[in-house]
Amino acid sequence: MFKHIYPAVAATLLFALLTGIVFPLTITAIASVCFPFQAHGSLITSSGANADSKVIGSALIGQSFSSPRYFHGRPSAAGSGYNAVLSGGTNLGPTSDKLINGSKDFSGIKTLARLYRQENNLSETTLLPVDAVTRSGSGLDSDISPENAQLQAARVATARKINPATIDALLAAKTEQKLLGFLGERRINVLKLNLALDKISSENSEKEKATLVHK
Repeated sequence: MFKHIYPAVAATLLFALLTGIVFPLTITAIASVCFPFQAHGSLITSSGANADSKVIGSALIGQSFSSPRYFHGRPSAAGSGYNAVLSGGTNLGPTSDKLINGSKDFSGIKTLARLYRQENNLSETTLLPVDAVTRSGSGLDSDISPENAQLQAARVATARKINPATIDALLAAKTEQKLLGFLGERRINVLKLNLALDKISSENSEKEKATLVHK
């Protein structure tokens, strides 16, 4: 009997060791060496790689921005918005009346479109990109389409008193192309974009101070 049980027990222990310890540790080691940024959660810090920098978010997890000085991400169904604990979509089909017209505690596409146009001073006939008025499946989408960002550009430029051409150049620089030219969609990471905006504003402020000092 032991002769028959031993191979089964040995195989179970061997594969438990290989798949539960050896394989995960090997993959973790390779990832840490070859892809350290991604392996540690694609974390974005306030001061790059400085020792005193603070983690302010992840490139993979969206955040809620409401100030007119910032670009806003797409709507989120994760809790009150971008709550990773409550990650998920609406589970509403494209013909759902609730999805289109909303309910007492749920903003439908029509409401989201109206608010988006008001927020960005757009006419009622302005066509909106789908990601501006729909929620992602996870509720944590970190990216928006270049078209979505472009419609918000004038608002941001006005709020920050930045030349619109500077904003356009920044959007072009931050636009990520389709993987291998055909996989996925063109996109802009909202957190990275807003951090770049803050950097530009800070640099402009320093230039203004320097100008005043030399007058």
